[in-house]
Amino acid sequence: MQKIGMLTIGQAPRPDAAPILERQLAGRAQLIQAGALDGMNRRQVEDELAPREGEYTLTSRLSTGEPVVMGREKLQPLLQEKIDLLERAGIRTILLLCTGVFPGLQSASALLLEPDRILPPVVRAMVGERRLGVLVPLEEQKESLRHKYEAVGLKPVFAAASPYVQDPEPFRLAAEELRGNADVLLLDCMGYTEEARTLVSRASDLPVVLSSALMAKLLSELI
Repeated sequence: MQKIGMLTIGQAPRPDAAPILERQLAGRAQLIQAGALDGMNRRQVEDELAPREGEYTLTSRLSTGEPVVMGREKLQPLLQEKIDLLERAGIRTILLLCTGVFPGLQSASALLLEPDRILPPVVRAMVGERRLGVLVPLEEQKESLRHKYEAVGLKPVFAAASPYVQDPEPFRLAAEELRGNADVLLLDCMGYTEEARTLVSRASDLPVVLSSALMAKLLSELI
């Protein structure tokens, strides 16, 4: 059976995201999980990877479910190490479980699927001339993620609600904020779940695209 690498910027396993992918793989491939922060504790992450002021900021979760915030500059080498490790283990297809932008990540021979390169043009084709609303985990990501959509001709409006905080209220507030300014919504983080999509859809009364589900469907075509 073919093996698919799923690389999170947090810690593996990811019981929130993995089921979305596994449903699309439908037993045709085995999901091998790895995380950039595997083997680290929360204190180490905070001491070694905390973002500096103005740095491109990302968020994920530890294996305990706790959210963590990291700067890209120190995180990216850890991701590259895990890509190399998965390749040495014989993995030939690797999905990066993050929609953030990581310039310069590379694989020697494996197919490396980076959602930030795939989702914007696909979403652009899907929404056409309709207005796009984008939900991101952190307030500071509203600006840092804007360019990847503008590069494909989109001018989205943004709102923030973290998938790693177990509170539905920020989702409702974000959905209401976007409702009058968008026709289609995108949940721009691989940590958002089907439950989050349902919550946002009900609160906004708009169609909602779940990044992880869309990537899973595209990945399934390669199996």
